[in-house]
Amino acid sequence: MSQKKFSLIAAACENMGIGINGSLPWRLKNELKYFNQRTTKIDDISKKNALIMGRKTYFGIPENKRPLPGRLNIVLSATSKQSDYPAGVLLCRSFDEAIAKLADPSLSEEIENVWIVGGYSVYKEAMASPLCHRIYFTEIKASFECDAFFPNIPDDFKLVENDDDLPSEVQEENGLKYQYKIYEKL
Repeated sequence: MSQKKFSLIAAACENMGIGINGSLPWRLKNELKYFNQRTTKIDDISKKNALIMGRKTYFGIPENKRPLPGRLNIVLSATSKQSDYPAGVLLCRSFDEAIAKLADPSLSEEIENVWIVGGYSVYKEAMASPLCHRIYFTEIKASFECDAFFPNIPDDFKLVENDDDLPSEVQEENGLKYQYKIYEKL
């Protein structure tokens, strides 16, 4: 059983806010498109990617868009029942349980990349893991009122030169500026 490295993906505003009342505080169509492209991109067409998220993050996705298509949605919850979720959503009690299930050959052979998509405690636990490789971070250059936040990025992550097909310059949409950044664990 070999465990796969994984990456985090998040967008946060200047006060590190990532959400309010169960949804995003901003409307950035291109940034959402980037999230979808990044988390669905595979090299082996016989595989798909897995997304690990907390219960609140899952239910914060608009109902008509969940589970997120083309990816294995893994929801972490100590209190939910599998019957709370549609077929195809994998419920795990803990982050460690999710990582262990993904290492099992029955799943690992069909999963290419693993993405951590929120919220706070899932991000925090993931960043502390030796399996965490990268953080794909969209820096929203404004402040929004938020009730959900992204944890501080630990010192063992360093900003890397963009080696992907990401624009490095500041983007603008609906009058809102944002920039894609990649942090890699040393």
